[in-house]
Amino acid sequence: MKGLILSGGFGRRLRPLTYSGAKQLLPVANEPIIFYGINALVSAGIQELGIVVGDTAKEVKQVVGTGDRWGISIVYIQQEAPLGLAHAIKISRSFIENEPFVMYLGDNILKEGIDDFVKQFKKTQPHALILLTEVPNPQDFGVAVINGNGVVQKLIEKPKQPPSHLALVGVYLFNKEIYQAIDHIKPSWRNELEITDAIQWLLDNNYKVESHMVKGWWKDTGKPDDIIEANLLVLEGIRSSNKATCIDSSINGRIKAGNGTTIKKSIVRGPAVIGKNSEILNSYIGPFSSIGDNVIIENAEIECSVIMEGSTIRNVEKRIDRSIVGKNVVINVTAQSPRTYKFLLGDQSHLEIAK
Repeated sequence: MKGLILSGGFGRRLRPLTYSGAKQLLPVANEPIIFYGINALVSAGIQELGIVVGDTAKEVKQVVGTGDRWGISIVYIQQEAPLGLAHAIKISRSFIENEPFVMYLGDNILKEGIDDFVKQFKKTQPHALILLTEVPNPQDFGVAVINGNGVVQKLIEKPKQPPSHLALVGVYLFNKEIYQAIDHIKPSWRNELEITDAIQWLLDNNYKVESHMVKGWWKDTGKPDDIIEANLLVLEGIRSSNKATCIDSSINGRIKAGNGTTIKKSIVRGPAVIGKNSEILNSYIGPFSSIGDNVIIENAEIECSVIMEGSTIRNVEKRIDRSIVGKNVVINVTAQSPRTYKFLLGDQSHLEIAK
């Protein structure tokens, strides 16, 4: 069995953060989002992985590499444009060949991984296996209708009147029959080859399509609030590993801090993660905060936020909450300002707040 991770697309809903980088490389608990998908595939026993890339191919290759980090083989498959999930499968056929494969959208995170998902496929050997979860807003997703045995009867893409609350999660398992299905479908109104259309073709032609329910939580990190929520969910499960030098500081709860980091005259309350070679000076780092490598935070309060590597935040007298600050951003407050701040700042931003 092989793995296929999709890491293309423009990430429009995450701009300005994605103007300068791939959405799959944004950090959650200081790890690129795509790493969670790779870890899930490796845990399920997959050793050969293809990553479909687009305009941000160079950055993805630089961060992910050839697979040595995980002891696996990774190849890259260039997609000319984001022409649909089924199109990504079509152009990957020379890599996948006739093997069964997991397709995993690179901006998804699953708490419990996909081990049980893969085990079900190997046991029952359907032509396709889809991952489902109940959502309160099924009209925003592809929706499945299943029978009592979990066999899929129908798929509908973003229905105005959903027949169920079972949404397709961005993880699929297929065998070689999916290529035949893709060859028989046409582009949708979005000019994309839709994977829901290909799966529906399998259903219409009496192929066996089964479902598997998500265990634990699942998060699609497509919007800024999703990044904050995913960061919160991941940090809930971290283990303490504090390698920072702490001077006249109060450290409470589960904290993961890297080598070379200094925490001085500050309060840190977990769960929180702080990267390597960062400085926390006379500041408060509250629960569910992720602070990247080489960050300086001085005379500031941060809570439930993602601060990316290389950024500097100084003299912010009011708390920064539920914010995302990109790489190498500078925030410096020169006078009294409003009670709270909420930021979404892309890489290289420089923000001066003065009264």
